[in-house]
Amino acid sequence: MATLYNILRGSLLTLPWLVWVFIVDLLVSLLLPLLPIFPDICYNISSALAESGWYWIQLIFTRANGAVIAVSGDILPCGESAIIVANHVKWCDFYMIQELAVRAGMLGRCRYFAKTELRWVPFLGWGLWALGMPMVSRRWDKDEKELDRVFSGIVDRKWPTWLISFSEATRYTPAKYAASTTWCAENDRSQPQHLLYPRTKGFITTVQHLRKSSNVKAVYDLTIAYQRGDQFRCAPSMWETLSVPNITRDKGYRFYIHARRFPLNELPDTDDGLAKWLERCWVEKGNWLEDKRLEWSENGKAQKLK
Repeated sequence: MATLYNILRGSLLTLPWLVWVFIVDLLVSLLLPLLPIFPDICYNISSALAESGWYWIQLIFTRANGAVIAVSGDILPCGESAIIVANHVKWCDFYMIQELAVRAGMLGRCRYFAKTELRWVPFLGWGLWALGMPMVSRRWDKDEKELDRVFSGIVDRKWPTWLISFSEATRYTPAKYAASTTWCAENDRSQPQHLLYPRTKGFITTVQHLRKSSNVKAVYDLTIAYQRGDQFRCAPSMWETLSVPNITRDKGYRFYIHARRFPLNELPDTDDGLAKWLERCWVEKGNWLEDKRLEWSENGKAQKLK
């Protein structure tokens, strides 16, 4: 009965949102022919439309379904453009990033690296393209023209932007972690705890392009973590985030995001220096996750003894 209730409840919550997302995709797609003529106006309109859809689903997660997101670390300046790197655990990672974006007034300005194949998906892909999402193949030698398109708006036109990349390029799984550990051992690299080794080429390309802009001030390093009871890295499914009421209080899911802000002008100037910076950043993220895992485990044991 509870499952049937959640299905009906989740459907009632999400169907109006899905209809609105389709309308947003349609409206944003219609801006594509106007982009070369009115780029600034199109960017601002598409950002406002995107924000409405993203904020709506955030409210479903946090207000309607009671998800409590714990935020720690540096306070991010309101309205600041930045390059953002984050680890990738599950679909609901987007809620964690959006929580910070809402607080910083940058939700509608979020732009994620997306797969180039999505460009040809009617409405969805067109909408992402019109929004200025980087549509990449992850072969940086082939993505130069696409990156120039995205970076020009940020550098030349000074569009306010959070340019977000999951630097591991894929979600964490135990099998991928084992492969990452093997690769690091073979290549004399430090394997970060609880994370996959980060891909550095995209980060280097992004920083070297966007540091030319006076508009982009910093790199934000975001560490995402989940807990359910004493289970570390236990995250709900997409459908659970949309349908389960009191997901934190009754179901025990807890959500965390830790932010660190690094001024862009303090990062290394060379490609090799930037690669080592990102590698070191990931090791530090892994250490933070391990500290949290131990802390939550001890708290869980203490709760059981009460």
